[in-house]
Amino acid sequence: MFVLVLNQNNLVQDGQNNKLVYRFPNSVNLKDKYIAVSSISMYYSWFNIATQYMNNYFTYTWTSAGTTTTYTINISDGLYNISDINNLIQYNCIQNGTYWTNTTSGNNVYPFEMIINANRYAVQLNTYLIPTSLPTGYTAPSNFAGWPTNTFNTIVTFPASFNIIVGYGAGFASNNNVSNGYTAPSPPAQNNYVAKSTAGTLSYLSNTSPQVQPNNNVLLSLSNINNPYSQPSSIIYSFNPNVNVGELISERPPNFMWNRLIDGFYNQLTLTLLGTNLSPLTINDPNMTILLTIRDHDELSGK
Repeated sequence: MFVLVLNQNNLVQDGQNNKLVYRFPNSVNLKDKYIAVSSISMYYSWFNIATQYMNNYFTYTWTSAGTTTTYTINISDGLYNISDINNLIQYNCIQNGTYWTNTTSGNNVYPFEMIINANRYAVQLNTYLIPTSLPTGYTAPSNFAGWPTNTFNTIVTFPASFNIIVGYGAGFASNNNVSNGYTAPSPPAQNNYVAKSTAGTLSYLSNTSPQVQPNNNVLLSLSNINNPYSQPSSIIYSFNPNVNVGELISERPPNFMWNRLIDGFYNQLTLTLLGTNLSPLTINDPNMTILLTIRDHDELSGK
């Protein structure tokens, strides 16, 4: 039995930090050999929202004097929770002039928000009825987008891929509620629960579990493995980041999960880190150490 040590020196230098290559000093015959993961030490540093995942934007509308403008909220590659996304909503509303301010408290009023509804295990979207003129006790910013001819609620749209983050259907769009004329269905709509308050506020709930971190499980794929019961056949182990973002993941399996190597002569083995969707992860911190153990068939059977 012997141990292979893979660390950042074994990384393929493509900027992705998801592929490690172990090169043997000489070509070796790995006949009747089994391999298993001994330990994993790496930092939780992969993004949940990124351009490569195509889940980095959504839209909202604003109507001024009968003209409707659609604004796109672009999300820079990063690690976000729902409160971070809501902060980004507020930032974009300020930049677009789609808000107004309470002169007494100094608090801004935004056309919509996203919050966690812990009791329902859902992301709640609230859209608010926009008046046709500035309410008493409030002031509008210098870049204000303008008041509508008729009251309305902004239309928030979740395109494909971003919808998975918040647990809504692809292409979901909230109701415009022009002139406060929308009637919430009873019982709630099949696709997303929606309720309407007397003030014209529309509230929606996720209809599937939000996957704020779609890649909450990491799969290890090793070359020269042929497991007929696995798809893909090269998967030898999986683990989940049971720490906070930026903290060290220390994974040590309680029992080795032995996988048979395809008989043959080898000069290298390649280990790839995959996300839940079986696509290679982009790991931001290259500081990692992964130990693999190889043993003979006789050692495995105890002969």
